[in-house]
Amino acid sequence: MQPSVRSIVTAAGLLGFSGVALGAFGAHAFRETLAANGTTSVWQTAVLYHLVHAVALLALAGWTDRWPKARWIGRCWISGIILFSGSLYWLALGGPKFLGPATPLGGLAFLLGWLLLAWSAYQQPKT
Repeated sequence: MQPSVRSIVTAAGLLGFSGVALGAFGAHAFRETLAANGTTSVWQTAVLYHLVHAVALLALAGWTDRWPKARWIGRCWISGIILFSGSLYWLALGGPKFLGPATPLGGLAFLLGWLLLAWSAYQQPKT
């Protein structure tokens, strides 16, 4: 396995694991805290974006040999998970409000990754 593929698959595996674990914590261990804060839907949004992008990252690993921008796409999505989902997790648990600006930055990282994916596909020679 190429080093770039290995690193993307490793990241996808760890992010998938952590997304499932955080989803379970939200449904069980943090249920009362999230309900008391009225932030259950915030937690669910964080988990959804976390898991969707972990799966997208895994799918991306199959294209790294054909798309030179795949590593950048992966970096964008990983950054998005950390900034977007990470800030939502903290805010949902009552974390400091100064983390709020990280959420839209993570959203921009997600968007940039998807835009890079579309651009990479568009640049591929037609076969």
